[in-house]
Amino acid sequence: MVVDDHPMWRDGVARDLTDAGYLVTAVIGEGAQALRVARAARPDVVVLDLQLTDLSGVEVIGGLLDALPEVRILMLSASGEQRDVLDALKAGATGYLVKSAGRQEFLEAVRRTAEGEAVFTAGLAGLVLGEYRKLARSTSGGPALTARETEVLRLVAKGLPYKLVAEELGLSVRTVQNHVQNTLGKLQLHNRSALVRYALEHGLD
Repeated sequence: MVVDDHPMWRDGVARDLTDAGYLVTAVIGEGAQALRVARAARPDVVVLDLQLTDLSGVEVIGGLLDALPEVRILMLSASGEQRDVLDALKAGATGYLVKSAGRQEFLEAVRRTAEGEAVFTAGLAGLVLGEYRKLARSTSGGPALTARETEVLRLVAKGLPYKLVAEELGLSVRTVQNHVQNTLGKLQLHNRSALVRYALEHGLD
């Protein structure tokens, strides 16, 4: 589902997705309408603009996740401001892409988002990771993660695919998956996107 208040932009995005073989279940111009339609359209991925005329993108993210907890949301915004990126990700967006991205970068981001990966425009990952530094100081009394689990979480939060995390740490992909599942269990989270949100909220670097 594509949600953007600029008709030419949203139609172009929908056309690119269709041409790439995706089924676009709805093309919407307003946040409130998107929340109504989502329940019937049941998209796997929502491409969502941050700035809408009626609701903020953050409000729409919350409503979408309430209606469809498993939906994955890729923000596509003109803003690359740190606060906008962090607010969207903390609200539950899976990834964040600025509108200056090229067509292939966008389609690759949609593919990775559909697979549950955290995707960022080049440069934004570093900006986001600047918020992660507090975790070691702020989790006293919280669930105890091993050093390896913390390292895996840090790399997953950067948006790296499991394969690259495995290569970075000299582990098998299966071992990385096991660490992620163990971490999710300790933190009482349900999926990889929630894991990334945890890292954002607690400041991991």
